[in-house]
Amino acid sequence: MKLKTLSLRVRIFIAMILLVLIASVLIAGVTVYQYNEEARDYHRERLERKEENIKEQINYVLRETTYPVTTENIPLIFKDKIYEMASIHKLPINFYDLEGSLLKSSKVSIEVDTLSKCLDAEILNAILNTAEHRYVSSNIENKESSQSSYTYITDQKFKPLAILNLPYLENDDFLNKELKEFLVRLGFAYLAMIFAAIVFAYFISKYITKSLKTISDKMNETRLEKRNKKIDIESSSGEIYALVNSYNSMIDELEASAVQLATSEREQAWREMAKQVAHEIKNPLTPMRLSVQSFQRKFDPSDDNIHQKVDEYSKTLIQQIDTMSSIASAFSNFAKMPAQQKETLNVVNIVKLGLDIFSEGYITFNSEEKEILANFDRTQLIRVVTNLVKNGIQAIPKEATNPKIEVNVSAKNNNVNITVYDNGIGISEDNKLKVFEPKFTTKTSGMGLGLAMVKNIVETYKGSITFTSQEGEGTLFTVTFPKE
Repeated sequence: MKLKTLSLRVRIFIAMILLVLIASVLIAGVTVYQYNEEARDYHRERLERKEENIKEQINYVLRETTYPVTTENIPLIFKDKIYEMASIHKLPINFYDLEGSLLKSSKVSIEVDTLSKCLDAEILNAILNTAEHRYVSSNIENKESSQSSYTYITDQKFKPLAILNLPYLENDDFLNKELKEFLVRLGFAYLAMIFAAIVFAYFISKYITKSLKTISDKMNETRLEKRNKKIDIESSSGEIYALVNSYNSMIDELEASAVQLATSEREQAWREMAKQVAHEIKNPLTPMRLSVQSFQRKFDPSDDNIHQKVDEYSKTLIQQIDTMSSIASAFSNFAKMPAQQKETLNVVNIVKLGLDIFSEGYITFNSEEKEILANFDRTQLIRVVTNLVKNGIQAIPKEATNPKIEVNVSAKNNNVNITVYDNGIGISEDNKLKVFEPKFTTKTSGMGLGLAMVKNIVETYKGSITFTSQEGEGTLFTVTFPKE
């Protein structure tokens, strides 16, 4: 699992737990190191204390002895005292002469044989050349650490007599036991801390990401075509507060841009519509002008067929005037938003009523139920049906041998479905995206406002209109809207 794929909340949670674990390991490591340092200091200081006490007792023996205080008499002077001192201080004691040869040892003869009878030159040089005339060596054997100190024994005139050697075995059992007990207690404390850290990390990560999730949800809901709500978060951090302010400022700018864009689109749409209306009106004006000019040139009151010519001229003008009137009506109907005068009506009967105005015999109607009640405006529903059927009639070529238009009404769940199928020429792939655009038409006459008006009406009542079409085989329009 890659870290970058994890959510911020999970990453915060993991980071806090890792922080506690790393801190625990570091503290445990420092504790062990500190215990080892203290153990080394303890053994070093203990050896120094024992050495100092033994030297004081040796000086006392040298003052009280009746033997001449010389190097050769050291074994005689400490013949019995060496065992007493070793027993009191619980530490082996060895005497070497100044050349490094063993003079006397508190160990039994068998153990003495295992001792070095002569000191290394390195030890002798270290004792001689240091200011304190003292040397301590360390050794590890069979996993046991030991120290051995070497220092001069002097007479009352501070003249070196012999070398005192004190072997010291570092017994860490007690310290190791203390360390083990401490680490066990520390482990229990860390377990409690980790558990508390998990709980704390869970809630703190949830608290931190709660504001971010709110902002994320709001941003996902942001839409240009609707009014977006601003974010109101109380008691947030400075960074979150700045982010919220940036989002709210963006919403204000987005609304201003949306209003400006909508205004611009409306202006552009009406300009295009005005051009289309002007173009459609000019189409019948041209034949009307030509007819009037022709009538002026050929008008002869004495002509026997004058009444017939006037009648033909009048019919031409009336036909063009009707065309202009239909253009004006279509534009008016499109521009007028459907009044949402909902009334409970039987959709089956209203669709039948809308089909009664058509005389084409190839129009069939079918309904799964005799009564499907819904809240809709009667006039607007008739307008939807008639426009779809009229569009289907115009899509069927005049030379078609088996024209067919099928209208079906059904109900599913809480919705009403109206389908209109025609076996006309269908809609090409290039035109499918333009079907519901105002002023789009594939016919040689008309303004192309019918389907745009139907879409406008259906969406006003929280419905939808879709279609499927195959070029050369036909088209099926489906209108869906809620019953209530």
